[in-house]
Amino acid sequence: MKDSEVWSAIDDQRRRTADLLGQLSEEEWRHASLCPGWTVRDVAAHLTLQELSIGDALAAVIRHPGSLGGMNRMIRLSAHHKAEQPVERLIDDLRATVGSRRTNVGVTNLETLIDILVHGQDIAVPLGRDLEMPSSASATAASRVWSQVGTRMGRVFTDIGVRRFRFVATDATWSEGHGPEVRGPAGALLLLLTGRPAALPRLTGAGADELRSQVGAA
Repeated sequence: MKDSEVWSAIDDQRRRTADLLGQLSEEEWRHASLCPGWTVRDVAAHLTLQELSIGDALAAVIRHPGSLGGMNRMIRLSAHHKAEQPVERLIDDLRATVGSRRTNVGVTNLETLIDILVHGQDIAVPLGRDLEMPSSASATAASRVWSQVGTRMGRVFTDIGVRRFRFVATDATWSEGHGPEVRGPAGALLLLLTGRPAALPRLTGAGADELRSQVGAA
């Protein structure tokens, strides 16, 4: 995807996610998300924090000294703090990012695309809600995640040993890896690559069966 297409996909997904959030009940806001230890409200709050400058990041470290323990810890503490705001404010703040071309310090718009696609499903899936994941955008995000497996950036996601498999999208021209084959929609493959076993029921192939056994034994 061209840079302009990536931003367009981000904007579209931000709108869809904000629309979904506007439909949730108080109970759904408190529901556990796919992120262990995170509620739906925590994830929604995190999605409003996608334009942090160096100054913002330093302020977060000062506000949460324990965040010096690592990137994931700072992300978690910042989201929990933001989640204290009213849900209407969170929805408005997410909508306000539509059209913005800023990213968090140190990342590209591809990381922003990954965040909005994956975290939208972290909210929708456990609630039994439908949230579209366009196949082209999902395949672009999956390529970025695959390129970062084993790197510092890749440590943001739970590692379930995906390097031993070959992944093939059934709704886009996309494939990566070598080994037992795992087939499915690009969106489901993206969720799996980012450590979401909840995607496994949507996947097929010998590799999917092996992954199910692997995750079940963990």
